[in-house]
Amino acid sequence: MSLGLIFGFGIGAGVAVQGRINGALGARLADGIAAATISFGTGLIALLIAFAFSPALRAGVTKVRTAVSEGGLPLWQLLGGLCGAFFVAAQGLTIAAIGVTAFTVAVVAGQLLSSLVVDRLGLAPNGRTPITPWRVFAAALGITGVVLSAGGGSAPTTVVTGVPDLPALLIVLPALAGIGLAWQQAVNGRVGATGGPFTAALINFAVGLTALLLLDLYILSTTGLPTEFPTDLWLYTGGLIGVAFIALAAVTVGMIGVLLLGLTSVAGQLVAAMVLDAADGRLSPTTVVSCVIVLGAVVVASRSSR
Repeated sequence: MSLGLIFGFGIGAGVAVQGRINGALGARLADGIAAATISFGTGLIALLIAFAFSPALRAGVTKVRTAVSEGGLPLWQLLGGLCGAFFVAAQGLTIAAIGVTAFTVAVVAGQLLSSLVVDRLGLAPNGRTPITPWRVFAAALGITGVVLSAGGGSAPTTVVTGVPDLPALLIVLPALAGIGLAWQQAVNGRVGATGGPFTAALINFAVGLTALLLLDLYILSTTGLPTEFPTDLWLYTGGLIGVAFIALAAVTVGMIGVLLLGLTSVAGQLVAAMVLDAADGRLSPTTVVSCVIVLGAVVVASRSSR
């Protein structure tokens, strides 16, 4: 389990770094969904190149296709990428209206509470894990840490054009996105157990990119293309980082389950954010305390899973 916990922290750190990169790209393009589409696209292109030169990787796709045709892998388990696309759409639709603070708390709450149910249903490759008081406490502790870290965060900035001014709806969307993340990790783990982690990443990126392209085409029909694209190459590396942590998550979820993967990922994000903030001279004591709380949640959840 210790290796799985390390992987989980690494995934969270990757998510934090990718978020900074995609956020910077979205700011330069003035379109967060376009930035996510580019990120998914570059990740998919990198995977397609790797698969083109690797018979072993292509064999994984064959295994998945065979498993689906024989009924061993339900077709709906290939749709995990839709959750990633929905997460990005929820970001674009709600953050300007409710703020990053409320968005983050709603996503993590949805993800961790959903993880308890997903583990109980045995959707991940590691099988069923019962809901126990200690696991519920660990999830609650993790949410508390995120709430603390979000304290004093960004407030709503504006009402998003075309989005109903319904606060309840705007909170439900990121919560649903968090619920989807837990489901995505579980089904990607199933695909990875059948065809390998990079096959899971390939399918995830292909499905997610398709959904984002459809969404972005609709948005571009009303707003038009960005006037210019930035030339800084580092802004286009988010997709490569995404390939790494999606593939790693497909392996890790079978080792530690969805709840622990969610908690370690959140902890990794907070630690990475703490390092990045320290480098920028913006580190706050609240962030450090929140990291300690979430790390405590990881300890509680890992002990209750033994």
